[in-house]
Amino acid sequence: MPDLHALYRDLHAHPELSWQEFRTAGVLADALRPLGYEVATGFAGTGVVGVLRNGEGPTVLLRADIDALPVLEATGLPYASTVRATTPDGADVPVAHACGHDMHATCLIGAAERLAAARAEWSGTLLVVFQPAEELGQGARAMVDAGLFDRFGTPEVVLAQHVSPLPAGMIAHGSGPVMAASDSVRVTLHGRGGHGSAPETAIDPVLMAAHCVVRLQGIVSREVAPSERAVVTVGRLQAGTKENVIPDTAEIGVNIRSFNEHVRGIVKAAVERIVRAEAAASGAPREPEFDWYDGTPVLVSDPDATARTMAAFAEHFGSDNLIPGAVVNASEDVGVFGASAGVPTVFWFLGGTDFGRREPGQPVAMNHAPDYAPDLEPTLTTGVDALVVAARTWLA
Repeated sequence: MPDLHALYRDLHAHPELSWQEFRTAGVLADALRPLGYEVATGFAGTGVVGVLRNGEGPTVLLRADIDALPVLEATGLPYASTVRATTPDGADVPVAHACGHDMHATCLIGAAERLAAARAEWSGTLLVVFQPAEELGQGARAMVDAGLFDRFGTPEVVLAQHVSPLPAGMIAHGSGPVMAASDSVRVTLHGRGGHGSAPETAIDPVLMAAHCVVRLQGIVSREVAPSERAVVTVGRLQAGTKENVIPDTAEIGVNIRSFNEHVRGIVKAAVERIVRAEAAASGAPREPEFDWYDGTPVLVSDPDATARTMAAFAEHFGSDNLIPGAVVNASEDVGVFGASAGVPTVFWFLGGTDFGRREPGQPVAMNHAPDYAPDLEPTLTTGVDALVVAARTWLA
């Protein structure tokens, strides 16, 4: 697969942030056109859609995400990213494919090529979707709102995969909820600034924020039932400009993961209640402000459709290469496609780590880490095969 290897290395070396995937989209569109697909670019901004109509039969949607992360790559690969970009708020940041979306896109190009070459063996319509801005939880909704199904037809099923630090060549899958809902909030706490030597003349928002950070950690352990799953993470605390100046405000960034709407509501309400209470306890001159954003729904892999697809995987890969019951606290917005179309979504995890190449006890990098990158093979071959087998399971 030399052409696909070269494509992967090119995408890996040239990552682009969410909503900035212009070069990536151009490379993928150029790879699709010679295969006979009708190609639409600039869809919902930087999305790419390929359509291959091959007679009567169902429409099957295969999806890959294409955006990268503001991470400084530390893999040491010869094709490691040295790219920097500017964020919407003007910050200069390093960029890397630290989540494996370059692998997803390459696998989908490989599957599109294989399925186009085998048109005599199936009928129906193949819809390949290269989605931007998955890392923001926005791209799938934007493509649906831009008229994806109105323009290209409603699929019978949505199929997608995600590379992970599982053994390469293995496929993990779940049935029902497999990835969490995600909600983020920017909290602004208001105090009264003053001199660091005279804290009694001020209302310290830094102390207020510190109390919030500690108290928020009790939500999951004391307000969520042990039988449920939830995560509350404070990933950002920013305040002040100098150590002897008490600032007027402090900001904290909170992320929540949950698996059902009941728990989601409990945790979001608890975050606001605790922050308001800490502000009141500190004598804050103003109520705290809450800016909720990046809401991503729970990803549900339809039980019946998953069983049908995994039966085909078992026949192709062997049941020993399937890992059932996978559920993770990370989030994915691909379920928006299936939910919006009213059709099942099938989602699986693609192993991307060749443990035979690692020393015993050597740590394995997780997605989003600076040193994360899947081993090119057998990950790529397995990923292409998985998409082809899944699509052929549903095409006539």
